[in-house]
Amino acid sequence: MKCKNCGGATPSPTSGDTMNKSELIDAIAVRTDLSKAAAGKALDAVVDTIVEAVAAGDSVSLVGFGAFKATARAARDGKNPKTGEKIKIAATTVPKFAAGATFKATVAAGKKK
Repeated sequence: MKCKNCGGATPSPTSGDTMNKSELIDAIAVRTDLSKAAAGKALDAVVDTIVEAVAAGDSVSLVGFGAFKATARAARDGKNPKTGEKIKIAATTVPKFAAGATFKATVAAGKKK
């Protein structure tokens, strides 16, 4: 497949329908004319920054792509699937991602860039 932004060949996933980190780095490198090492560092920096911000209680919003935030999950009763015994599941904070309108529309249309 061709990269829409740079006209070069965009690496496609080799492991079925799932793109792994290495394949994502390859795609970033092709689209940005960065080396694979620089693209890897950039990807790691973006992911680390999002994780640190959400862990600190902030939300990260990327217009058109989506928003990352921390959400409180209340304590609840559960069941041990092996024994059927009731257990208490403690309250916790979990990360949450909400896809943006552009992302949703692109996925719904089945477009590939």
